[in-house]
Amino acid sequence: MSPIFRRTEKKKPADRTVTLIGKPGCHLCDDAQLVIEKVCGELGAAWEKKDITQDEELHRAYWEQIPVVLVDGEQHTFWRVDEARLRRELAG
Repeated sequence: MSPIFRRTEKKKPADRTVTLIGKPGCHLCDDAQLVIEKVCGELGAAWEKKDITQDEELHRAYWEQIPVVLVDGEQHTFWRVDEARLRRELAG
């Protein structure tokens, strides 16, 4: 089969990484983390947390949007995390 006609492979949830960008004392960040922990835990996706108060570049980029959620380095959402939407994104 020619490479032109091959389907692009979807990543499995276990091959995906969710990044939560927030700051300490942010209740929306805490809410987002609960959703991320639940969805990633159920699907087997990795997740990480980054603190904008410790990273000047993240602070400049996301200060007005926190919490921000990235999936594989690309912005997925900000302010509130919709569990069903995140689940769909990770399931591909």
